[in-house]
Amino acid sequence: MILPTNTLPQIGERITDKSAPPNDGAVREWIGPEAFERWAELRNWIGEFYPAVFAPDWLYGGKNRGWFLRYKKTKAFCTLVPQYRQFSAVVVMGGAEREKFEERRYVWRSQLVKLYDEAKTYIDGKWLTIAISSEDDLHDVTELLTMKRPPDASSASPAIQHQDRRGRRRTDS
Repeated sequence: MILPTNTLPQIGERITDKSAPPNDGAVREWIGPEAFERWAELRNWIGEFYPAVFAPDWLYGGKNRGWFLRYKKTKAFCTLVPQYRQFSAVVVMGGAEREKFEERRYVWRSQLVKLYDEAKTYIDGKWLTIAISSEDDLHDVTELLTMKRPPDASSASPAIQHQDRRGRRRTDS
């Protein structure tokens, strides 16, 4: 059971049934099939480019924050937050990551720069919560994660990857 009440969920509500972490079926039902495709694509991307680095861990943040899936080794890499009919990725950018972001400020999409500029800076960094509702959003997150922790060269796909003029990866076999 995802919701302990008979009320209809509102867009953006979290999975709050604390009896057990959600499985893929529950996440798919909650966020919807389109969002679940991007959810699975991001999880598969992390698994491919960071094999055996992160063990995703479901954490329960209470009735207001619900369940979220954290990727962490010694420092947090990212957190995926399933919400009703959508999901978000939280990426904490420490000092080094903020410097790298600023160096590439004019390469990033304007929506991401606006989100970055509006994010409050805490002692451990800027917490960017990126709603992933398009392939562009998904690309922004993978680029941020690559900037935060470059993947081991041996984990990259054997296909040759190029960047187009907008900085997006294009794969040629």
